[in-house]
Amino acid sequence: MSERETWTTEEFGSSHTGSVGVLLADGSVPPEIFIPMMSSGGGHKVSQWSIYDGGLGHGPRAAALRAVCSCGWTGPEQQLDWDEIGDGQLAETARATADTCTLDWDAHTEDVERSAIPLPETVGALLEQLRAELEKLERTSPLAALRAARRLEVTAVEVGYWAAHNGRRDATVEQVAAALGTNEAETRKTLARFGRWSPYR
Repeated sequence: MSERETWTTEEFGSSHTGSVGVLLADGSVPPEIFIPMMSSGGGHKVSQWSIYDGGLGHGPRAAALRAVCSCGWTGPEQQLDWDEIGDGQLAETARATADTCTLDWDAHTEDVERSAIPLPETVGALLEQLRAELEKLERTSPLAALRAARRLEVTAVEVGYWAAHNGRRDATVEQVAAALGTNEAETRKTLARFGRWSPYR
């Protein structure tokens, strides 16, 4: 796996890992760049967007940046103006463009959240209220907040057990994945964890 900056959300985790992708002038995606380690003779692969500046020992020159997600989604192309970039460091001169890609990915995860099965308003409101109360409690009594978090964990395990078993009975893995907003591999792990069965079944 190559090195590059990535982002995830707490809820969707590795199912939606975002990063800044690179496009060349012909519209293709450049290969990873191998960076040798002189001392050991080995090296590592890098695909961080800022290395594609066309410089000596670096990758080919990027024509555009775009947000990409591990789910296969790609954001709109953000063109790079090399007349403006000039001889500057790409990591600095194109930072605003890369930040735009981050915002595009944020909008994508918001779409994922909207497409997941909605929670009843009462449940959503209770979860938000509970989080706020626990954050206040943590500031005044960390141990009480820790006990409450442990109680929540126990409750989640108890409720999740039957939810996982009934969910697997009533829906396919694909349908469960769509409801949770996660990929099938992560969905199988979630079902197995709450249902207490082997993920390899």
